[in-house]
Amino acid sequence: MVRVVLPFHLQTLARSEREVRLDIDGKITQRAVLDALEARYPMLRGTVREHLSLKRRPRVRFFADGEDVTFEPPDAELPASIASGERAFMIVGAVAGG
Repeated sequence: MVRVVLPFHLQTLARSEREVRLDIDGKITQRAVLDALEARYPMLRGTVREHLSLKRRPRVRFFADGEDVTFEPPDAELPASIASGERAFMIVGAVAGG
């Protein structure tokens, strides 16, 4: 069971709690986590990743085990602490302004 922490705007859109739990078979990667998230919450498709290319949206960041993994390859395995559910995979919306 993988734990995922969502920012407030995605919680609202998905009508979910701050933290969701996902069952994922196989390697635990960013792609696997996001695929499972979008399968469970189809209303999130296109919010974290582009619809067609599945590339990360520019103002979205990913954190695993306290480390920024935003620019890691999407098929790179996430830390064991994420795969075991000990720690949560975090999706964070960047803050911009002026």
